[in-house]
Amino acid sequence: MSTKPTRAMLLAAGLGTRMRPLSNETPKPMLPLGGRALIDLALDRLADAGVRDVVVNTHFKADRLEAHLAARNETPRIHIHHEDELLETGGGVRAALSLLGDDPFFVVNGDSVWLDGPSPALGRMAQAWDDDIDVLLLFHRTYQVQAEVGLGDFVLDPLGAVRRPKELEIVPYLYAGLQILRPSFVATAEPGRFSMNMLWDRAIEAGRLRAIVHDGLWFHLSTPTDLADAEFALHGAVVGATT
Repeated sequence: MSTKPTRAMLLAAGLGTRMRPLSNETPKPMLPLGGRALIDLALDRLADAGVRDVVVNTHFKADRLEAHLAARNETPRIHIHHEDELLETGGGVRAALSLLGDDPFFVVNGDSVWLDGPSPALGRMAQAWDDDIDVLLLFHRTYQVQAEVGLGDFVLDPLGAVRRPKELEIVPYLYAGLQILRPSFVATAEPGRFSMNMLWDRAIEAGRLRAIVHDGLWFHLSTPTDLADAEFALHGAVVGATT
């Protein structure tokens, strides 16, 4: 890809059920980590990557989330796409295509929190994009995650090709909540409710899905314990070891 994507979608419509009771009255993307809401951490990263416009889908406690976003004074520009009924990850992106333009765009989970390694993750993804693919995922190494993440999500070969695990196979990579999508590929799916996994499986079967591995820190944030652990780890990453 000659230029980085300038548009993105941030997925923020989910119910965050595993984060209860913290998410009983507060949308999960608004929960704080390191003094900032999770969604603001993601938006800040997108702004740093040169993204000018971000579509945010809303549903649960949408009024609170939309008021929070309206109060932001920082870039990027926010465009709200409200879902009266939850459309899941794939359906949510499909429904917002008219706001995302014709060029490949980032998709970031609303609870994705990462610290860059030697090079910014979003920049590495943009450099890895190719005209021969429709999906590019960011992976993280399963063994580096302290939270409960099961047996892993994917296998990745040296050329970046991806496959799903076989039955009971322990695999080395997890999806890290960041991807680039080609809008014309997303548009091949029928509108409605569906998981992003359906699109990924189609792209894998066609040989048009690739991935790169994150070389920094990444936080799996599913439960209140995960959030507390991330707070402790983030503090250590910022201030260093203490005695």
